[in-house]
Amino acid sequence: MIFINHNNTNPYFNHAAEQYVLENIKDECFMLWRNEPCILVGRNQNAMAEVNGDYIKEKGMKIVRRLTGGGAVFNDLGNINFTFIGRTSENVEENFRKFTKPIIEALNFLGVQAKFSGKNDLVIEGKKISGNAQYYYKDKVLHHGTLLFSVSMGELLKALKVNPLKFKDKAVKSVEARVTNINKYLNNMDVIEFKNYVVDYVMKCFGKKELYEFSEKELKQIDKIVKNRFSTWKWNFGDSPKYNYSKEGRCGKNTIQVNLNVENGYIKEMKFYGDFFFKKDIKELEHKFKEIKHEEKHVKQVLNNININEYINGVKNEEILELMF
Repeated sequence: MIFINHNNTNPYFNHAAEQYVLENIKDECFMLWRNEPCILVGRNQNAMAEVNGDYIKEKGMKIVRRLTGGGAVFNDLGNINFTFIGRTSENVEENFRKFTKPIIEALNFLGVQAKFSGKNDLVIEGKKISGNAQYYYKDKVLHHGTLLFSVSMGELLKALKVNPLKFKDKAVKSVEARVTNINKYLNNMDVIEFKNYVVDYVMKCFGKKELYEFSEKELKQIDKIVKNRFSTWKWNFGDSPKYNYSKEGRCGKNTIQVNLNVENGYIKEMKFYGDFFFKKDIKELEHKFKEIKHEEKHVKQVLNNININEYINGVKNEEILELMF
């Protein structure tokens, strides 16, 4: 097994690097990496329904869709992600046990009583410190997981918090789990020291440590994957399942509700309801948003090209924009 060493904290790069290694490097591989503050959503999740959109926007956090399934997770530099890429077993549960075993043992050796729980979690005293997921490619499996070492729990709760009344869809929603940080159970070890310790322990488990660093050619290939997949709106949002969005608020002296039917990231149907006055039929306004991406900059472009007060008297473009996200 080889250890792939890099210190890039861009989540687009890190997920593209996983894909590159999975598809191009024959050896079994192990990686440890960290992300700048971001949200990672599962392959089949509705990205918009998993996050506190206003908070994410305020903090400038990236939202990245993983190759793997599972729920939405918050990452910051206090979290360490680990990746194993190797030959797959026929038994999915066996794969989960196989790749989490050295991580559990590394924690146990430090006196931290971590154990496997449920279908994909590692816990300490019943509190989650790691969620794991897998992706299969030909005869290989990519297994990755989080290690909450010193994550900002306040940021985590704010970033993933969402009003359940805003979204009503059939996509699987992340269940708020009880979580904790590993550093609460350790003394005198920071996140970098812990990361280095885990690398050494895991590589000893596999008998050798062969260090591997990406070449300039490989970095260009990874950057290509970033540009073609992980940084694109289509991958991160356009592949979201169908969902219905609803939000009500005060706009000027009006109470207005907006309802959207969104499919593959595009608005298929829109309805305004409220006690507002108008000059033009509201259906004309609703039609202008049909087949527009449910993304702020595209909605803003539509609003900038119309006189909103002809349809809803006494409101501002910014108020309607806020209602739609």
